[in-house]
Amino acid sequence: MAATSIFKFITTVATTHTIHRSLAATSYSQKFCLKLHQKSFAGYSRTMTTGASCVRETEGDLFGAPKDHSLAHCVAADLKMGGGIAVKFKQVFGKVDDLKAQKIGVGGVAVLRDPPRYVYYLVTKNSSYQKPTYADLRKSLEAMREHMAANGVGKLAIPRIGCGIDGLEWDKVKEMLNSVFGEEDTGDGGKYEIVVYNFVPK
Repeated sequence: MAATSIFKFITTVATTHTIHRSLAATSYSQKFCLKLHQKSFAGYSRTMTTGASCVRETEGDLFGAPKDHSLAHCVAADLKMGGGIAVKFKQVFGKVDDLKAQKIGVGGVAVLRDPPRYVYYLVTKNSSYQKPTYADLRKSLEAMREHMAANGVGKLAIPRIGCGIDGLEWDKVKEMLNSVFGEEDTGDGGKYEIVVYNFVPK
């Protein structure tokens, strides 16, 4: 009987010890996972809050922007420019045949020289009757950025591109502008400055 009791006692102690070790391991595992989650969330928060902003909005006439600011707007590959602010660009700068001669497709950018600046025509769709996609707008913006970097252009004045008759959402387009230009330099170590004019003259 004594031997049996001793055996039961030893078994109970061993089982209790195993349970305690298991609980301790579980607690450690939970704490470790919690720390990983906290680190991951902190990293995500930093990513969300450290993006550089190069876009500034203002009220006024886009065509009254300082001459050291190049201009840009969206067009179709057919270059009809029959609606929205494109009509004003066509009236002011003309040279539609020069633009057509460049034969720029969707996702590219046609360029006119208006010393001392450039005028950019972001080709975001094939036909004037179509709507652009965010993907094609981004490609055109990246093409424009390449030209700007190669030609020392750091300042740009634009309307709310793609958000008039083209129907894109300004918050998404603004975020895209900051993504394309905010983390890049102008080629000479400077930063891009994009001024958005919210008033479109009639």
